[in-house]
Amino acid sequence: QVQLVESGGGLVQAGGSLRPSCAASRSIFRTNALGWYRQAPGEQRELVAQITRSSRINYSDSVKGRFTISRDNAKNTLYLQMNSLKAEDTANYYCNAVPPISVWGQGTQVTVSS
Repeated sequence: QVQLVESGGGLVQAGGSLRPSCAASRSIFRTNALGWYRQAPGEQRELVAQITRSSRINYSDSVKGRFTISRDNAKNTLYLQMNSLKAEDTANYYCNAVPPISVWGQGTQVTVSS
């Protein structure tokens, strides 16, 4: 059964930090590349960070230098360390393969107050 379960979001002041995590079923975790996506109200979903099984990493320009993606292959868990958060980072954050499969989790809401 394919599952993606995100957690660890919350409400934080600008400049603060959060560390969402994503528990994924093994079939997804075996995928070469995994990523964190986000979707703000009225906006398209966008990929902000991705990591391969060999830990090659890429970030969108909007989060580069502030966010760090990592994966624990033994625990089938993906993480996103988010530092120096800004109001424009407010969104629902999702994990999925890169490119994504049709199944999505419920996401975890990150709200940054200015």
